[in-house]
Amino acid sequence: MSMIIFPAIDLKNGEVVRLAEGDMDRATVYGDNPAAQAQLFAEAGAQHLHVVDLDGSFAGRTENREAVEAIIAAFPGHVQLGGGIRDAAGVEGWFKLGVSRVVMGSAALKNPEFVKEMAREWEGGIVVAVDAKDGMVATEGWSDVSDVPVVDLARRFEDAGVASLLFTDIGRDGLLKGANIDATLELARQVDIPVIASGGVKGLDDIHVLSLHAKEGIEGVITGRALYEGKLDLAAAIAIGAKA
Repeated sequence: MSMIIFPAIDLKNGEVVRLAEGDMDRATVYGDNPAAQAQLFAEAGAQHLHVVDLDGSFAGRTENREAVEAIIAAFPGHVQLGGGIRDAAGVEGWFKLGVSRVVMGSAALKNPEFVKEMAREWEGGIVVAVDAKDGMVATEGWSDVSDVPVVDLARRFEDAGVASLLFTDIGRDGLLKGANIDATLELARQVDIPVIASGGVKGLDDIHVLSLHAKEGIEGVITGRALYEGKLDLAAAIAIGAKA
């Protein structure tokens, strides 16, 4: 059983950026050619890519369509896309354009029946984002923190047919503090849905430790800033994941 390494491309105004703790005012720009970045990740061996339309997350609708379409055209593997996709037309549109999986977060909290319907319609194609701030679910680009515990939201989607849960510790995201391995594992052990770890990955040690728990439900790891700042070698991370 291998563990997927998802290099991340976060989009803001058409540029490749990373945020600190989900704060749009704390964005670091890493490039203005998202398609070229996707190609670089493919050349390093990536078969999966995690793309986020950050503007879309706040607006509740797709805002970086041109950049996403260019990424899909440039990347030969599987593209997982999130950010502002909150209706059936949006979901269908992206699948028809070649996206492999659609990530839904705000909709999962506010309209769970809709997300379950999409999971049934697009088998294996819907990922539920469970974004945590102090153990509670955050939505709307992480600007709103609910009173719903992460595990409670996750359990609502058991037997719903979702492909995975994407768990992000907002307090670590983009800060290179190290992944919140304990919280990620706790979630994976309490649900029957595979979990993707995200937020704070700082190097190969995080990848290695998470890979040791692949059999406990850790499907993959998303990494962004560590790659862009040269602290994580993508090819080496993929090799570790393949041995999980």
